[in-house]
Amino acid sequence: MNLTIDVGNTLVKVGLFKKRKLILSGEFATHPRKEIDEWGILLSQWTNNCQEKVTIEKAVISSVVSSIFAPLKRAVEKYFRVPSFEVKGDKIGVPILCDNPGEVGADRIANVVAASELYKLPAIVIDFGTATTFDVISKKGEYLGGVIAPGVRCNIESLAEKAEALFAVELRKPAGVIGKNTRNSLVSGIFYYSLGGIKQIIKEIKEELREKTEVIATGGLGILLAQECEEIDDVNPILTLEGLNLIGEKWA
Repeated sequence: MNLTIDVGNTLVKVGLFKKRKLILSGEFATHPRKEIDEWGILLSQWTNNCQEKVTIEKAVISSVVSSIFAPLKRAVEKYFRVPSFEVKGDKIGVPILCDNPGEVGADRIANVVAASELYKLPAIVIDFGTATTFDVISKKGEYLGGVIAPGVRCNIESLAEKAEALFAVELRKPAGVIGKNTRNSLVSGIFYYSLGGIKQIIKEIKEELREKTEVIATGGLGILLAQECEEIDDVNPILTLEGLNLIGEKWA
C-alpha cells in the first residue's frame, strides 16, 4: 500500500492506495501547527478506519507549507516505519519548461503526473484550493506553465475582511443574477465573478495552444463550478492523490 499526503495551505489531504485503487481517504486542518506525535496519532487513528489490514510500503508527500513538512515526514517514518518521499520537480521525470522549475508547487507536479497518465493530452488542470491554479500540459507530457489566481474562498474572506458592511457567504449558484439584498448580491457576485474568470482563462489558454485541449478540475469547489462551466470536461476530486500514488510507483 502507498500512503499519499498532500499538504495544502488550508487542508492536509491523505489517501491510502492499494496499487491504483484508493481504499481510504481523509483530511485534516493544516493549522494550528501539530507536532510529530500529534500527526502520528492522527494518521494512525485514521488508518484504523480501513476495512483491510494496513501495510504501508511507501509514503509520498507533497507540501506547499514548509513548516508542516518536517514534523509530518518524521511522524510518518516514526509511526509507520517507512521512508517518506518528498515530491520535487528535480526528482520527477516530467519535463518542466519554466524559467525556474523549483518554483512549481509539489501539488501541481502531482496533478500533472496524474493528468498525463489518466487523460488525453494536451490538458489543463484546474485546482480549486486556497489559490485557483491552472496547469498546462503539452501533447508530449511537458509542463508548460500555468496561471495562479485568488481562490474562491480567499475572495469571499477578503471582502468580509476589507469591507465593514459585508460578510462571508457560502459559494452556491444563486436563484438569479440580480440580488435583492446584500447576502444574495454577494452570493451572485462571488459565483459569477469566479465562473467568468475561469471561463476566460480557459479560453485564453486554448487560444494560445491552438489545439483541442482536455480540461480537468479538482479541489473542493471544483464540482459546483464545473457543473456550470461547459469548458470543463471532467471533475476528479482525488486527482492530486492519484498523482502522488503514481509518483510513488514510478520514482519513490
